[in-house]
Amino acid sequence: MPEKELNYIASREAAENSSYEKEGGVEVGILPFQNDKPKLPFFERFVDSFRRYEAEELNLDPNLTEIEKTAIITANTPLSRALKNRHLQMIAIGGAIGTGLFVGSGSRLHTGGPAGVLIGYFLIGTMIYATCQALGELAVTFPVAGAFVTYNTRFIDPSWGFAMAWNYAMGWLITLPLELVAASLTVDYWNSTENPAAFVCIFYVVICAINFFGAKGYGEAEFVFSIIKVIAIVGFIIFGIVIICGGGPNHEYLGARYYYHPGAFANGFKGVCSVFVSAAFAFGGTELAGLAAAETQNPRKSLPKATKQVFWRITLFYIISLLLVGLLVPYDDKRLTEGTSSADARASPFVLAIVDAGIHGLPSVMNVVIMISVCSVGNSAVYASSRTLAALAACNQAPKIFNYIDKKGRPIFGVIVTCLIGALCFLVAARNQDAVFSWMSALSGLSSLFTWGSICFCHIRFRYALKVQGRTTEELAYTAQAGVWGSYYGVGLVILVLIAQFYIALFPIGGEPNASDFFQSYLSFPIILVFYGAHKLWTRNWTLYVRARDIDLDTGRRELDLDVLKQELLEEKEILAGKPFYKRWWHFWC
Repeated sequence: MPEKELNYIASREAAENSSYEKEGGVEVGILPFQNDKPKLPFFERFVDSFRRYEAEELNLDPNLTEIEKTAIITANTPLSRALKNRHLQMIAIGGAIGTGLFVGSGSRLHTGGPAGVLIGYFLIGTMIYATCQALGELAVTFPVAGAFVTYNTRFIDPSWGFAMAWNYAMGWLITLPLELVAASLTVDYWNSTENPAAFVCIFYVVICAINFFGAKGYGEAEFVFSIIKVIAIVGFIIFGIVIICGGGPNHEYLGARYYYHPGAFANGFKGVCSVFVSAAFAFGGTELAGLAAAETQNPRKSLPKATKQVFWRITLFYIISLLLVGLLVPYDDKRLTEGTSSADARASPFVLAIVDAGIHGLPSVMNVVIMISVCSVGNSAVYASSRTLAALAACNQAPKIFNYIDKKGRPIFGVIVTCLIGALCFLVAARNQDAVFSWMSALSGLSSLFTWGSICFCHIRFRYALKVQGRTTEELAYTAQAGVWGSYYGVGLVILVLIAQFYIALFPIGGEPNASDFFQSYLSFPIILVFYGAHKLWTRNWTLYVRARDIDLDTGRRELDLDVLKQELLEEKEILAGKPFYKRWWHFWC
């Protein structure tokens, strides 16, 4: 690794970790870069925080390749490292609990039936588990700015990395105005006479304000949002079991009645296929824990725990809750198709189950949870898109202004631009708002699937590079529980889901083939091809992939002495081996 980079990393870590000295038997904190300058007034400190972080300039060798420059620059990011273990845990636990589960599952229940929903969400869930395990291994090893956004350039190909990064950024940029509109429409559950633009304005200001507090603001907000969502899901599971067993106000035993009539499946194989993309949308945001790695104090300790939580999140929050939903609401219930948006609680099977049970007050509580979930997704959209734009700018793949990191570690211009694009939410007052938002949604429809497939393929390439370069997984602080075969499974399933979605887009359920429906379902794919081809033409780099022997396996690591790391890992394994079985079991899964 270049000496310039080593010096930079050392100075950065020294700046972020307070040291202590003994003075008269009392510990005295020595703050980073402490000097004798008087403390500025609050307003002056506030203004000063927006000035550029004056990091030591990296004098990169002009002979370095684009991939080598990207690895060094993203490893030396001045982004804040303010996220703690509890933040990352809640980002991982609550990241995928949103409208895709609470509301989107309703339309999928109608088209796929209760068994179709379970199959679709289970298969996507297993793919997400393998993907998050692969991402956990890569992000712990390389906690760099942009994480999987830049891994594509490093392990696959710069042009594919460019296409995937802009695909991911654009997906979140479009998500923000869509979710702001959805949040305002949740209010229709109580009062449909008010102008939705007024509520859009409220949610817009709140989400933008949260993200101007930087990574810590995002982390604290997600911590609160996720706790509320987790409590709601656990409460619904308890409620569902009681109602199914006949413990509701009407004491009616439901059991598996709706699996027999109207049935377990709706629309057969095509119905099951229709569930896949909705399930992928529901799990969107699961990868955010990996994106936050560069802003985490100790990714080696916190990321593995956050990654392991994926198994429990899928099992508890999705499989169990959707099993109960299928037992509580028949798939032919016409109310499942009455929703006017992705956040309309009137079409939520969770709300319908409570309404049918005859319990007053609880439907409104669940609608509040749906509104909080939508705000959570909007909050994540600002964080994800601004960090992705910063990583792109650092790699000369976006305007340099997006790489402006202020003294608080915020990519401030990325946040500002994301919020400005979020102002498209005020189109909710336009007459043709439905058509506008439908096509905006189409731009990011398959974004998550391509992102997850690329993460798995990056992991495959990383493991292959280790093998080719004569190195082993013994030097890794964390290895994926699913191994490299989990990544092969993830890539394979993504390809199958894309084929299934192509089939549904071409031959929609209950309709005739038409160009409008097809492109609203599959527009993301040609856009990615355009980005990929444009980058190839611009750079005139016609190689299809980075050779395994040329992949950089060292730049970006926080543990620079691999011999010391191997010794620490060996000691940790020996300590764990001496613990009781239940503690080893807990460590493996949690």
